[in-house]
Amino acid sequence: MADSSGSNPQSPGFTEKLKSWLYWSWTYICTLWFAMVLTMVYVLRSPLKLQETVNAASVFLNTLTPKFYVALTGTSSLISGLILIFEWWYFRKYGTSFIEQVSVSHLRPLLGGVENSSSAGLFSSVNGDTEPRTNVAECKVWRNPLNLFRGAEYSRYTWVTGKEPLTYYDMNLSAQDHQTFFLGDTQQLRPEDSVMQKAWRERNPQARIRAAYQAIELNRECAAAYVLLAEEEATTITEAERLFKQALKSAGKDTNLVVYIKRRLAMCARKLGRIKEAVKMMRDLMKEFPLLGMLNIHENLLEALLELQAYADVQAVLAKYDDISLPKSATICYTSALLKARAVSDKFSPEAASRRGLSTAEMNAVEAIHRAVEFNPHVPKYLLEMKSLILPPEHILKRGDSEAVAYAFFHLQHWKRAEGALNLLHCTWEGTFRIIPYPLEKGHLFYPYPGCTETADRELLPSFHEVSVYPKKELPFFILFTAGLCSFCAMLAMLTHQFPELMGVFVKARAAVPAVVSELVLAFSDPLFGSLSDGLHEIWVSLAELPLLVHQPW
Repeated sequence: MADSSGSNPQSPGFTEKLKSWLYWSWTYICTLWFAMVLTMVYVLRSPLKLQETVNAASVFLNTLTPKFYVALTGTSSLISGLILIFEWWYFRKYGTSFIEQVSVSHLRPLLGGVENSSSAGLFSSVNGDTEPRTNVAECKVWRNPLNLFRGAEYSRYTWVTGKEPLTYYDMNLSAQDHQTFFLGDTQQLRPEDSVMQKAWRERNPQARIRAAYQAIELNRECAAAYVLLAEEEATTITEAERLFKQALKSAGKDTNLVVYIKRRLAMCARKLGRIKEAVKMMRDLMKEFPLLGMLNIHENLLEALLELQAYADVQAVLAKYDDISLPKSATICYTSALLKARAVSDKFSPEAASRRGLSTAEMNAVEAIHRAVEFNPHVPKYLLEMKSLILPPEHILKRGDSEAVAYAFFHLQHWKRAEGALNLLHCTWEGTFRIIPYPLEKGHLFYPYPGCTETADRELLPSFHEVSVYPKKELPFFILFTAGLCSFCAMLAMLTHQFPELMGVFVKARAAVPAVVSELVLAFSDPLFGSLSDGLHEIWVSLAELPLLVHQPW
């Protein structure tokens, strides 16, 4: 088998060698083609009447009025300005240059390059599929452990503002999660399960609700249908809690359904102010199902304990989950930083610290803040209210802007409650970027910051939200080029309109140069000159006539 594949001329090795050879020879082919073009122009200079053509062009340019040049430069400035506006809008919306993207997509394959596949399979890990590339694993999309209720919270936002807080991509991921989590084995679906399978895929909320009622008509004990009604039809948390309790009675021994429902019931209790009850429910759930740590129920527990100001219990939870062998999150890193900052922030003063230096406790707090900022650099701007908050999405990207929005939405109040914590964060968070080595591929305390977060966050966050980007991207070349071209053309139009005589002299000078250059070429090549001295004499006469051409009236 190995021998046959090795002798196959269509094998990948042969194809790669052929591509590399073509790419290597491309430069020499282009050079040879350019030389042949120059040779053909030189040989055919007499039949093509190059001198007469250049002279005719010079005469035509000399007859043009300043109005023509004002219109020409003004039109060029307008077109380049429109291109600049479009490029800037495209860059702000998608984070890349449209011209550059089109060039890379269409010209790189023609030049023998390999298409950049870093974005391919970006979201393929949502369903749990493992990817061979480490950068894709860094950009895996996770379920938001504190996601809101669609009917009782997201829909109310839509009613008030008229804006959709969730993207279709985010809701589609939730539908896939529900199908996988609740329906399980598709080989043994009951009639009501088939209805619910279609219900989760419906794009229209009212169609999903109607399908849920249809499933209940088929089976009054369809727990998944009650879950959908609690999530999407209930307009208050109290009503959602009632439906979840009904779903829990019908769940039976379905572990996935039981865990999901109990977690949402605990979140209902937390939102209704029964925080101690919510904490007990979360602790019991973690003890009953210890292997479901991937659901990140401890993040719900941390937020509830912070609301109770049970900081000792928060530290105990962190001691278990803030381990080097466990995956990190913004909740873990920033909660750890909050506890250490809280111990010193009430007496912290930047002026005093600069005079006497940082104490051991202050140094520990600053290092914890630097660690948290390195993990997710988007969070401080939301905690310091330098950027406006929006409702968190149902899925988040760790270390991305979506995770920062979700964390700050629920934890900003806890930072405000700790006196001086936000002041300490304000004074120290930017110092993190002096610690992170450059280039960013090296990392410091964590793996290098992934480069795919911006693309994923734009899919998860609504379009009216300005996505935070790290590291800050430089303006693409084509934006700078079109800006320079627009400014240059506008300046020429203004100068031509204000100083027509001076610009006319400049244009005539530029128009006379090609005629002189053509005479330079013909002086050496035309046999009618007879000798080099005659050729030099003709060149001298041409150069002597140049000032006369320049100073002719417009």
